[in-house]
Amino acid sequence: MSEISEVLGPDGLLADSVEGFTYRPQQEAMAEAVMSAMTRGEVLISEAGTGTGKTYAYLVPVLLSGQKVIISTGTKNLQDQLFHRDLPRVKQALAVPADVALLKGRANYLCTHRLAMTQLEGRLNSRAMVDQLMQVQRWSGRTRSGDIAELTDIPEDAPIWPLVTSTTENCLGAECSDYSSCHLVEARRRAQEADLVVINHHLLCADFALKEGGFGELLPGADCFVVDEAHQLPEVAGNFFGTGLSGRQLLDLCRDIDTEYQREAGDLKAIPEQSGQLAKVTRDLRLLFGLDLRRGPWSEIAGNPQIMGGLEQLDQQLTKMIELLQLVQGRGKGLESCLTRCNALRQCLNELTGEDETQANHIRWFETYRQSFRLNRTPLDISSLFQARMASHPGSWIFTSATLAVGGRFDHFQRQLGLDEARTACWDSPFDYPHQALWFVPKGMPQPRDPNYTQAVLDVAVPVIQASQGRAFMLFTSHRALREAAEKLEDRLDYPLLVQGSMPKGELLARFRQLGNAVLLGTASFWEGVDVRGEALSCVIIDKLPFASPGDPVLQARIDALRKQGGNPFMEFQVPQAAIALKQGAGRLIRDETDRGVLVICDPRLLKRGYGHLFLESLPPMARTRDPQDVVRFFQTEATG
Repeated sequence: MSEISEVLGPDGLLADSVEGFTYRPQQEAMAEAVMSAMTRGEVLISEAGTGTGKTYAYLVPVLLSGQKVIISTGTKNLQDQLFHRDLPRVKQALAVPADVALLKGRANYLCTHRLAMTQLEGRLNSRAMVDQLMQVQRWSGRTRSGDIAELTDIPEDAPIWPLVTSTTENCLGAECSDYSSCHLVEARRRAQEADLVVINHHLLCADFALKEGGFGELLPGADCFVVDEAHQLPEVAGNFFGTGLSGRQLLDLCRDIDTEYQREAGDLKAIPEQSGQLAKVTRDLRLLFGLDLRRGPWSEIAGNPQIMGGLEQLDQQLTKMIELLQLVQGRGKGLESCLTRCNALRQCLNELTGEDETQANHIRWFETYRQSFRLNRTPLDISSLFQARMASHPGSWIFTSATLAVGGRFDHFQRQLGLDEARTACWDSPFDYPHQALWFVPKGMPQPRDPNYTQAVLDVAVPVIQASQGRAFMLFTSHRALREAAEKLEDRLDYPLLVQGSMPKGELLARFRQLGNAVLLGTASFWEGVDVRGEALSCVIIDKLPFASPGDPVLQARIDALRKQGGNPFMEFQVPQAAIALKQGAGRLIRDETDRGVLVICDPRLLKRGYGHLFLESLPPMARTRDPQDVVRFFQTEATG
């Protein structure tokens, strides 16, 4: 028996010590491949279908190897689950003395300096924020880690968090009076010393981007990097390898200038007057983009003299702010930091608005939010940039996810990150899909561009939901379709209707599990990373194949660039991206050996277009039907079984 078999085999250590552990040959095979890649210093790309237990499949070889390892996950939730649940179980079963650490981005840690400043300032604009500040204050005396995830009563997106956490721009670093007790510094110190560090993709890419700027390492050197939920990495990396400037950054700067001025200067009234002017120009610029929330190409900005004038004014106000802050240099570290931030933001603005030859390799675009905006510059192709970062981290790299291959091939993922030489491997799910799941594509559906398409989806969905007695996710590719469905289903269903946006995502999912017969309507954020086991979710209805919006400026620029290179953007980029997204959506249905359910895909293109076979080959091998009576019989069998 190999070392891996002794742990993951049918009579192995985990079977003896972990409650509910089930032997899976796919898991053992993946663990052997990971161990081999780590031993040889290779790059491995591996897809492991739902239920394989890929987390244990990489944790076991990682802990047995004795190497220094960094594991990066797609989200903070997965990061917490891995560190607080999965890792302790495997570590205890193996009885290895590995020192492990959890490291998140700086915005996840309480900054005691910012907390003190916010209390001193006393300018909170709602009773709720005052209450939240008091909660943070009480917790700050108890916490050891400073990880704000400990404060579960305050929502993740609460406006209090930016006031009590730091950003790269406003952190004073070693000059801070609270540096010796800084939670972030302590978390990084533990990470430097640990054998295994659990991070997320944002932090991995932030580290890559910072090294380029010569700021030194956030992360310790490692022998091996394991990237879980790797299908999310290309998009995250693209954002970090680009540059961006937001209205929120500018307004945060203005607020910090006012606070630091009161503390460190106080005798040059032109400074708060100028910060007020800078804040006004920033807010006016947001209004020039119109009221809609949208993403648009840079050509819209370039063709709008009012917005271009607003950007010019912003540059002038930043320049004036820099000149005034230079007059009080040496007064205090807070104002010094604000001056540095002013210079960096002005440089970023010039990079975004300049017209030099480097712009040809980038996509420039904008995004508007309710009260803010963001200007972005994203590289067209990150493969060479990513390869350069990997080369600076020699060792083995393991990329894994349940959704990396398209039609059994990894070309799309390999192209995005420049991983042409990597070893690839694919393990199917151990679930019995032909018996556990039924896949239904209705007949007679109109084309998705038909104005009555959503109505046709609902006409198919209602009898299916009645047969499943609720217990369904309806996943939409657009917010418009979601809103139309929510409006029309209210009077047509006897089951509780839960709609994305009506309450926080976590609360929606908790209600869905608790009710046991609800119908949840969601868009992109419910297509992946959502785990509902058991009978509460027995049906997933998908309105359309999830092609990205053709109006998205980043997608449009990539399509144009591929076309200029003589490629076929639809088959090389759009279809693979949509196939991976569909695979994620379909993956919500069967989460356990005992789960049963029906997957409904309403889009007729799946069976009528030549590219449909790529989607079909990417889906699990469920039983298939086009007869709605088979759906009814499937649920009747469940009820009598």
